[in-house]
Amino acid sequence: MDAGCCRTNARMPPSTLFCSAKASYKKIPGLLQLTDTHLQWTQDGKSAPSVRVPHADAASLFSSKEGAAQVRMKIGLVKDDAGHNFTFTSPAPVALVERENFKRELTAIIGRNRSGQDAGVAKLPKTTPIPVSSAPTPRPQHLSPSRASTSRAASVSSDARTPGTPINDPINDFRLRKKVLLKTPELAALHRDLVISGQITESEFWEGRENLLLAQAAADSQRRGRPGQLVDPRPQTVEGGEVKIVVTPQLVHDIFEEYPVVAKAYDENVPNKHPGQLSEAEFWTRYFQSKLFNSHRASIRSTAAQHVVKDDPIFDKYLEKPDDELEPRRQRDEDIEMFLDLGATNEDHGEAWNEKDVTMQAGKQKGALPLIRKFNEHSERLLKSAMSEGPAAKRSRIESADPADGSMQPWNYYPQIDLEDLHDPQASAGILLDMKDRKKYFEGRAGVVGAAEQAARPAVDLRTALQEAKNDLQGWSTTLGQLKIERKSGDAALLSMTQNVAARLDVKTRKNDIPDDIFRQMRTCQTAANEFLRQFWTSMYPPVADQPFAPTNPAQKAAKAARMAGYLAKTHEKVDAIVRAAQYAGVDRAKVEIAMKPILDAVDKAMASWSTRKPKA
Repeated sequence: MDAGCCRTNARMPPSTLFCSAKASYKKIPGLLQLTDTHLQWTQDGKSAPSVRVPHADAASLFSSKEGAAQVRMKIGLVKDDAGHNFTFTSPAPVALVERENFKRELTAIIGRNRSGQDAGVAKLPKTTPIPVSSAPTPRPQHLSPSRASTSRAASVSSDARTPGTPINDPINDFRLRKKVLLKTPELAALHRDLVISGQITESEFWEGRENLLLAQAAADSQRRGRPGQLVDPRPQTVEGGEVKIVVTPQLVHDIFEEYPVVAKAYDENVPNKHPGQLSEAEFWTRYFQSKLFNSHRASIRSTAAQHVVKDDPIFDKYLEKPDDELEPRRQRDEDIEMFLDLGATNEDHGEAWNEKDVTMQAGKQKGALPLIRKFNEHSERLLKSAMSEGPAAKRSRIESADPADGSMQPWNYYPQIDLEDLHDPQASAGILLDMKDRKKYFEGRAGVVGAAEQAARPAVDLRTALQEAKNDLQGWSTTLGQLKIERKSGDAALLSMTQNVAARLDVKTRKNDIPDDIFRQMRTCQTAANEFLRQFWTSMYPPVADQPFAPTNPAQKAAKAARMAGYLAKTHEKVDAIVRAAQYAGVDRAKVEIAMKPILDAVDKAMASWSTRKPKA
């Protein structure tokens, strides 16, 4: 069986060693170790560590993708974003196991650092390592359900905050801005052209783009939960036809958590202190060949293997009777929420209703009952672990005050029936329309409406109108039968649609004869002008709610509008330069002018508004 690094269970040295692996740092081979106080790396041939990182300085964790040529891990520090990069030098399967051990332990450390707890000399959570010959597996009874779930977490996302930046302020977080720019190359190019060049400020650039930062913050705050797959180790066939099961620390931990009887068997038969006891390798080899393992398989077909495997005097003692009775062996001992209890309304359905359908009872196929209940118990464990790790607002059991007497009640049903769609819509105040010559406009409208109302309407005789309508409808069926639709209109419409489709196909298949450098200049000019237009109009009109970057001072808004108008005034010069460059490169200048005409029209409209409207001081 494959083996990897594990925490040493020897006598207590000055610093307890949890993980150890061969790793290179800056292409220099050495030994990477994780103790109860530090993460340290020591170069081969030296006794003193060259890199020593306290637990409290760990801020973020990265790792290479699965299948990469090298197995790498990077740890970021609180005051050093670059951090340290380590490359595990063991063979690929062993290196992956070693890296997962470090990731699991470092994830817990970084999680405690972020939660504000003191991580100075705290003990790491007990986890079950891979069995090796040099050190026994730690006792499984040390595993606690609350900490078991932390070992399943993936690497900690790299959203460590810059010192001085509040964690709950994603709008001003520089790291979130950097991530958004890296994910959107077009936005990054615009940021480089406008912000880095000093044409607009950082705050002006992100004004109106707060939703991108909030979405990135929400994505970074998500944590991967426990996998829903049931623990079911599958044998692998290697060279020579040999069948084996790779035992990893995660697999051992999952087996102990899913099947406590295996943890009990391990604790009672692998003390490694008395003669006649099982070793690590013997324990797992005999377990995977025993009836106990086959009873834990996540398939109904596994029950047939019990008639093939041989008896085992040790593991057969831990076999349990199949849970195939009508009532499950483990009854639920907790209250069920009324809205989820299917039997809560049983008393409302008396004899007037149909009798129970006995064919719908579980257990018609008796061999499927243990498997169904095993899946149900596994799902229940997943839900409980998710509720224990999630915020209190998402848990099903909520204690709240009863509005009648103020007492704490275990269930609060009112928020579940208080739906937003049942509330009356609240009218929005809207944005006040700032019109030029508003008084004259409304006075003119009032005069037109008054004149129209004063005009005498012709009197309509209802009897005469009804008689005329009856006369028009006489013989309608004969007239409808004589109706003939000429094909000329239909053919013209079909021809127009065909020509439209042909023109679109011709545009798509036509080769673009504009050189890449000219096209890049056109795209850069258009995106920059669009950004200036956005900044100009946001400074001219009232800001939208929830825009912290928008200037609130009228003088600041006026100065910003004037600055953006100055940039927009140069757009025609930039377009003319691009047209001359395209003509020099042999491109028809009409194509460039047609392509840039929409943005020039938008700029002209903005400049016309700026020239006729004096900004408020």
